[in-house]
Amino acid sequence: MGQKNNYDMTKDRILNEAETLFAQKGYHGVTVREITEAANCNLASVNYHFGNKWNLYLAVFHFRWLPRAKSLHDAVVKDLEKNDFPSRSDVVKALAHAFLEGPLAEEERTRHSLLIFRELTQPTEAFELIAKEAVLPLFQLVSDSLRPVMPAELDEKRLKLNIFSIFAMVIYFNFARAAITHITGQNYDQDFKAMLTEHITNFSLHGLGAKAEE
Repeated sequence: MGQKNNYDMTKDRILNEAETLFAQKGYHGVTVREITEAANCNLASVNYHFGNKWNLYLAVFHFRWLPRAKSLHDAVVKDLEKNDFPSRSDVVKALAHAFLEGPLAEEERTRHSLLIFRELTQPTEAFELIAKEAVLPLFQLVSDSLRPVMPAELDEKRLKLNIFSIFAMVIYFNFARAAITHITGQNYDQDFKAMLTEHITNFSLHGLGAKAEE
């Protein structure tokens, strides 16, 4: 039993430290030596658990990034389930709330955002995993929730562009916290995050052709 615990603890430690370093420096900016030093292990441990640096990078997304993405997805679903027939306002608010006020702690959110930002700007094989397991399902959830409350004449292309615009706002207000705090003088406390959720919702409703009072 002790050996199994040590096995799991070493693997988790490597994953945790690798994720932090990959988020900070990107895949090519990190050496295996840096990871082993941070995780207080040797090269043999990395090879034993993951085979090589690339497999470790993919494992970070599989065992760390995707579970957090699922928690965000589940948070959106939970909010939507509060209403039998979610309105446009309910859908946008659920998405904004999950990212700005949802389940991720600050340190988790930072690593999560940095990793996806790097994959969006310089996609690797990991992006295929992210897109299939997280991005597309969340996008489809929002699309399926909005479609019944959108005008019938709105074509799918326009609907998708509207949804991308909503995601763009949510992601920016989530990722660019330092810049927004610097310019507005507002710290990301609970009141400000709730205010941003409301702002994103109301702003999006105009783009979706609905009144803010919906």
